[in-house]
Amino acid sequence: MADWAGIGVVAGEDGLARCGWCTSAADYIAYHDDEWGRPVVDDVRLYEKICLEGFQSGLSWLTILRKREGFRRAFAGFEPTVVARFGPADVERLMADAGIVRHRGKIEAAIANAGATLAAQDRHGSLAAVVWSFEPPRAGRPVPEKLADLASVTPESTALSNALRRLGFRFVGPTTAYAAMESLGVVNDHFAGCHVREACEQDRRRYPSPIR
Repeated sequence: MADWAGIGVVAGEDGLARCGWCTSAADYIAYHDDEWGRPVVDDVRLYEKICLEGFQSGLSWLTILRKREGFRRAFAGFEPTVVARFGPADVERLMADAGIVRHRGKIEAAIANAGATLAAQDRHGSLAAVVWSFEPPRAGRPVPEKLADLASVTPESTALSNALRRLGFRFVGPTTAYAAMESLGVVNDHFAGCHVREACEQDRRRYPSPIR
């Protein structure tokens, strides 16, 4: 991290300025441009992203990104109503699946998180309503200029982590919760000068609030 801490925006071969952390691979660039920081309010995708952030713990995000289609096949497209019915035989099936990260605790957490998503829908109307209730004020929030400016934990991510745990989610510590908030567009951590930053802001303005 120390070698990357000072990195800010980097101009790509296409002439577009991007957050420098994404420039090592084409699939990373596509993820940065099209997904990271774009608001997500669909519960299936929210559940998926929360689970994948948990699987990423201790690994690189690029590893998870390249296995994402394998994860989707293994976890029934991350349909929580289906995954919540997974049992011990499914855990063993998933432990033998080279297309995903074969970590028993994380697999069991993803199954538990499906039930927790259903609990969020029952109690709060949607998982989106829970996640987006911890969106910090956007006005006046400092715009990061380099990797060192990015937080790993915030009061909001700690509160979100606690709320998710109360619902039964696992592998959702404050750091994982903040990474999910960045990925899901709850916060916009694209660097100043990144060509995607304003697009994310425009997307957020177009989205109706999922909070009831």
